[in-house]
Amino acid sequence: MKYYRLFVLAVLCIWAGMATAGNSNKVVGGDISMLTKYFEAGSIYYDANGNRLATAQQLLAYFKDNGLNAMRVRLFVDPTQASAADVASGVCQDLDYVKALGKQIKDAGLRFLLDFHYSDTWTDPGQHSTPASWNSNDPATLADMLYTYTKDVLEALVAYGATPDDIQLGNEVTVGMLWPTGKCYANGNGVTTGSITGSMDNFALYLAKGAQACREVCPNAKLIIHTELSSNGWGAKTLYTTLDKYPDVDYDIIGLSYYPYFHGDFNALESVINSLEASHPDKPIQIVEAGYYYKWQTQSASYDYSSTYPISEEGQKAFTDDLISMLNNHANVNGLYWWWMEANEYGKPNNVTTNWYCASLWNNETGYPTPAFFSLKAFAGNDLGIYGMPVPSMPADSRYDLMGRKASDGARGIIIVDGKKKVVK
Repeated sequence: MKYYRLFVLAVLCIWAGMATAGNSNKVVGGDISMLTKYFEAGSIYYDANGNRLATAQQLLAYFKDNGLNAMRVRLFVDPTQASAADVASGVCQDLDYVKALGKQIKDAGLRFLLDFHYSDTWTDPGQHSTPASWNSNDPATLADMLYTYTKDVLEALVAYGATPDDIQLGNEVTVGMLWPTGKCYANGNGVTTGSITGSMDNFALYLAKGAQACREVCPNAKLIIHTELSSNGWGAKTLYTTLDKYPDVDYDIIGLSYYPYFHGDFNALESVINSLEASHPDKPIQIVEAGYYYKWQTQSASYDYSSTYPISEEGQKAFTDDLISMLNNHANVNGLYWWWMEANEYGKPNNVTTNWYCASLWNNETGYPTPAFFSLKAFAGNDLGIYGMPVPSMPADSRYDLMGRKASDGARGIIIVDGKKKVVK
């Protein structure tokens, strides 16, 4: 017993010293931007044992209990301006929506990643429409509007108790943002739309003004610039190298989207990671969107990985396990978010969205988590003890409190979980 006391005391000392650096170095979780809508519609969520998770707070606690530590939420300027089709596909996240969900995330003890779309609807390499209320084609005016909007949003979130820990300056900004004025290619060439030619200068100005507002209101937040170029090492490197020419473009993290059915196999993703690690060794890399189907694959898929990872719950888990194994071989990669992990149409008469998203981590037909959900914690090493530290051998089915004494089930202590030992609440 003396051995356990000494060990646990040593762990506590190390834990105190690592709490800031170790805990923030790796983030793992998902984009849960539709969570509020699913609960409003009456979706039924179960845990793996069939217990109902009846509220968003209970589901968020379940996320944390299973090793996740960060959640992502998107924000649109005015989603009432979006098309009916876009609303039906999930465009609804205005400031009031995000304030409420962001606070739930923070209250659950999770990190909150805010994803600014800087549009009234979806943004990606094929669309970055300027918000309808920002009715100008003057770059300086638009930059001021973006700065004011960003600052107002962040001040409102902070006041509400939903301070973001991480912030995306736009979503998949591979071809710029605020089109047409900010439309440009990764190499800096402008793109002409009608009578207006966008430019990298304008795009960089918009990024810089967004970053300025973030630093003023949320100085501790990490800033992310996000591209979907996870299968194009030259393009990804070129985008960030081009932005390096603009000293006012201020960010901390490179963000990537990775969907194998669009971007190819792990070799394609790893090639991009290698390229970015070589060109930007000082920038952490996060996969801020990832996903793989468990039921059926989208008809728009450009790459079929199903011969390696079948479209099934087992195939989804195998994909997740192998993705994490690869990412964990790269010291610069410190973040992984599963896209739309909460999608769950089970238990109600009408769909929340037009089509079921069957690459989530909850089964739309049963309300149960898919096996891949339980794989995510391995990215941050949460099944190895405190911040990946091994726990010494001890009798199975036992729990000890942090003073080395036999503890009750409700106490904080050391327990055997799936044959591994870890400190638990």
